[in-house]
Amino acid sequence: MPVTSRPLGRRERNKQEKLDRITAAATELFAEYGVEDVTTQQIADKADIGTGTLFLYAKTKGELLLLVQNAHYAEALERGRADAETIQDALGAVMAVVRPIVECNRTQIDNGRFYLREMVFGDHTEPHHSAALSIVGQTEEAIAAILDREELAGAGDAATTARIVSAIMFVSMAASVNAGLDIEALVQDIRTQISLLIPR
Repeated sequence: MPVTSRPLGRRERNKQEKLDRITAAATELFAEYGVEDVTTQQIADKADIGTGTLFLYAKTKGELLLLVQNAHYAEALERGRADAETIQDALGAVMAVVRPIVECNRTQIDNGRFYLREMVFGDHTEPHHSAALSIVGQTEEAIAAILDREELAGAGDAATTARIVSAIMFVSMAASVNAGLDIEALVQDIRTQISLLIPR
């Protein structure tokens, strides 16, 4: 007998609707004004909820940004994984994973840099922070899989190299000195650094 999922109850539907409104409001306001210039009160007002309710879903503005951006980063990673499967050389395949993440991060540079700071220094017990770290872990797994596929390192070495590649990518995106770089220049800078780790 097939198992059917039960429809959500009224309370769960209301919670999901509020979360959707919060996410939409934060997405719009952050994109228009930047995370630094948006208040939680503005987000609550736009979502038509009280600030107390807002804080049940995300305790800080940083968590709200993680909520908004995590889905975009996860989608970028999936695009990169799919592209990497079609590329034979390891460096090209790794860069196929890296590029969409850089593009996602540079959609709004200040928000992208704020996201990375929040991911590194935010409260690791918060659910949206945990989800961001999970995306980082998945990124490293995707890179390690490429290195394993090309037999460039043992399992432990592939994981360590993937962690270094991830660090290069995230530090390069977050660095103040790179804030003015366009996507192509930033991708090339990351590629140059990574090429020292991954032979062609």
